[in-house]
Amino acid sequence: VDLMRFGADAPRGAMDYLFIELMLWAQRAGYRWFNLGMAPLSGLEAHPLAPAWHRVGNFIFRHGEHFYNFEGLRRYKSKFAPEWEPRYLAARGGIALPRVLVDVSVLIARGMKELFTR
Repeated sequence: VDLMRFGADAPRGAMDYLFIELMLWAQRAGYRWFNLGMAPLSGLEAHPLAPAWHRVGNFIFRHGEHFYNFEGLRRYKSKFAPEWEPRYLAARGGIALPRVLVDVSVLIARGMKELFTR
């Protein structure tokens, strides 16, 4: 499962139901793992000695709810008791990394306009 999308009028618990049904189906089909996808920026250190990108990422995770509900997504997925595994994004130095992060954010938000009108 990657991006979770649902309408404002979706019944409460619709995503829970969908995940549970998918997990039960996968179990019957012989799958041993179910991937809930990522919880972007969670788990980054805010410690003063942590790398600068960790501190920036942690700040966005804690205070970036205008752009994306990072903490809410982590809380939601945590209720399924997942085994969290780190994921990394590699990019060239200089301005390449911020540009890559903006591109990924725009993709998730369905466009630049949506990114800034939440």
